[in-house]
Amino acid sequence: MEKLLSRFLDYVTTDTQSDPYSKTTPSTEKQWDLAKKLVLELHQIGLQEVSIDENAYIMATLPSNLDKKVPTIGFISHMDTSPDFSGRNVKPQIIKDYDGTDIVLNKTKNIVLSPSYFEDLLQYQGQTLITTDGNTLLGADDKAGIAEIITAMEYLVQHPEIKHGKIRIAFTPDEEIGRGAHKFDVKKFGADWAYTMDGSQVGELEYENFNAASAKIMVKGKSVHPGYAKNKMVNAISIANEFLSLLPLREVPEHTTGMEGFFHVHKLKGEIEKAQIDLIIRDHDAEHFQARKELLVNITEKLNKKHGDCIAVEIEDQYRNMREKVEPVFHIVEIAQEAMESLGIEPIIKPIRGGTDGSQLSFMGLPCPNIFAGGHNFHGKYEYVPLESMEKAVQVIVKICELTASQIK
Repeated sequence: MEKLLSRFLDYVTTDTQSDPYSKTTPSTEKQWDLAKKLVLELHQIGLQEVSIDENAYIMATLPSNLDKKVPTIGFISHMDTSPDFSGRNVKPQIIKDYDGTDIVLNKTKNIVLSPSYFEDLLQYQGQTLITTDGNTLLGADDKAGIAEIITAMEYLVQHPEIKHGKIRIAFTPDEEIGRGAHKFDVKKFGADWAYTMDGSQVGELEYENFNAASAKIMVKGKSVHPGYAKNKMVNAISIANEFLSLLPLREVPEHTTGMEGFFHVHKLKGEIEKAQIDLIIRDHDAEHFQARKELLVNITEKLNKKHGDCIAVEIEDQYRNMREKVEPVFHIVEIAQEAMESLGIEPIIKPIRGGTDGSQLSFMGLPCPNIFAGGHNFHGKYEYVPLESMEKAVQVIVKICELTASQIK
């Protein structure tokens, strides 16, 4: 576990935060810092066909050690961290033999990771936890996945007695801003199917995710002296607030769970003459997803009739529910399930309340369920990952490779 830990700590201290407002790929230059480091490491552990393209997509191969043809499988993780919270100057803290009590992340700021609020912590008593120092996110999403894939490949290189077919691995930029698979070369990757190592707690196995879209609501106003504003002023801030009041009050992330969809306003800015609402739309059901997009259009039309044509809406689809592409090849889920069960891990099969590169890749011809990477509380200062969970993820990767080879006659 020491090599796995040192690898992970090295990755998370490299800032790779992505930028949704950038038009380049990768969206930030700093993602190249980790990308170049990973390419060197892949060569060092003995992988072949190591490549990195002009957009920082990394691919590599562990050749088959069999004398028969078996499916080529892949494992994929992303290099970037979320723009929602700082990924600069990450200073991981290591808590050995966690005793189930509060963890003080930052004494000066009184930031505490407490099991009274984050109950999942109690599952990990006696284990080694890696946390933040309260000032940044950690980056287990998805640098834990990268560390696990590389460690598993290194283990297979060092243990040729474990039989496996050809294995392809890939690391992508910009997953956190919905672009991780946009420039992924599925044909070059050449796998029959793959798994993203991008889930949370031990046992997670997911092949269903949200349908997703982003939306921008832009409001134009007219500024007039408030003393003489009657029937003249058009206050863009007020109209933006009116727009938000027409969205379903309870259909937001903080009031939904399971298969329930939502609208999530993540940015609101404005002045009298101009206001903008940035939000995302999520729903597992395709019809409900379409209805949510139509609601934004209908509200826009309604308020334009009331206030004059002052509102414009832009809606952009981001990714779709991969279930329809995975179910026809469901044996790829069953192999992962068997791998977990053989290691004493209880599979937790549930829909993802989010997205993953695998959702886009599945529609690009690469069926791609998602497997746990071990972390919790992603995208914020309370993020943590148990080292033992990462080790189990490594074992699952190795076992999937072994099972895939052994089940093909």
